[in-house]
Amino acid sequence: MNRERLRGTAVRRARLRAPEANRANALHPGAWWLWALGLATAASRTTNPLLLGLLVGVAGYVVAARRTDAPWARSYSAFVKLGLLVVAIRLIFNVVLGSPVPGSHVLFTLPEVPLPDWAQGIRIGGRVTAEGMVFALYDGAKLATLLICVGAANALANPARLLKSLPGALYEAGVAVVVAMTFAPNMVADVARLRTARRLRGRSTGGMRAVLQIGLPVLEGALERSVAVAASMDARGYGRTARVPAAVRHTTNALTLGGLLGVCAGTYGLLAAEGAGYGLPVLAAGLVAALAGLRLGGRRTVRTRYRPDRWGVRAWLVAGSGVAVAALFVLAGTYDPQGLHPGVVPLTAPVLPLWPAAAVLIGLLPAVVAPVPKESP
Repeated sequence: MNRERLRGTAVRRARLRAPEANRANALHPGAWWLWALGLATAASRTTNPLLLGLLVGVAGYVVAARRTDAPWARSYSAFVKLGLLVVAIRLIFNVVLGSPVPGSHVLFTLPEVPLPDWAQGIRIGGRVTAEGMVFALYDGAKLATLLICVGAANALANPARLLKSLPGALYEAGVAVVVAMTFAPNMVADVARLRTARRLRGRSTGGMRAVLQIGLPVLEGALERSVAVAASMDARGYGRTARVPAAVRHTTNALTLGGLLGVCAGTYGLLAAEGAGYGLPVLAAGLVAALAGLRLGGRRTVRTRYRPDRWGVRAWLVAGSGVAVAALFVLAGTYDPQGLHPGVVPLTAPVLPLWPAAAVLIGLLPAVVAPVPKESP
């Protein structure tokens, strides 16, 4: 009896445990992007460095738990470094160009360059205050978190499979985006490979001379890949379209343009206090019209899909976790704006708000439900 109970418990645990990833149960790439965009939306609603650091930690943990050994999966560290560079540039701009935030704690004073009258409101040099530096740090950290969230999606979602999942009307634009997205990861992989080869040969990997010697093969490899991609696209009939009636083309253009305008107007209504009543209906109508236009526009694409990716329960859970984080942060901005935007005048230490912090932890759900990638032998 006890053995049967233990066996039943083990079976239930095995069902709840995430399976090993394969072609049949691979997570839809759109789910990863919706999850990452949800985290990015949450980051755009706050300047609290504690919440931003928690968002970066959640994104990093999920990437470490579920990324593969593919070339695009190695680009996450490059996005992290780019985020740190953005923070440093924002601080440098604050030192050189000043800050609109008034402050009384002067750190140091730079020689100020006199400017003509038509450049009022702009200064170069002058006082550098602690309040202005903290404000610049918060602002740069928000932008860096947005980049890191996008880097997490780029490291987790297969760009080729994402291209297959796009509507037919967006196929050409999707190809351009995917090629642009895969250029940076492949370039990072080439740089790492060439640096390793130089170390094995006993050559230096630092200094301007080493950078020039590494940069030339990287550019040569990028050119060869671009030529190979162009040849493969031409062989597959890229750019060939079917003939559709003129009425269908005009209807598609009207629906798509009207839907995009509706989405813009509805988004403005949701963000502005005056348009809270009409924002959601206009946004919903715009989305419906835009989707209908994309559906009609897909008739001009003469391509088929082999084994299309399915949107399963795990994809809904992954995408829903990101949407939930974004929605809870929007609510937090309404009920507790001070917790999401700590003040800098007077200069105070930021406080971690509890329920927004708990909302960020929902973003860890993909590390539990997403299929586990296979370990390389």
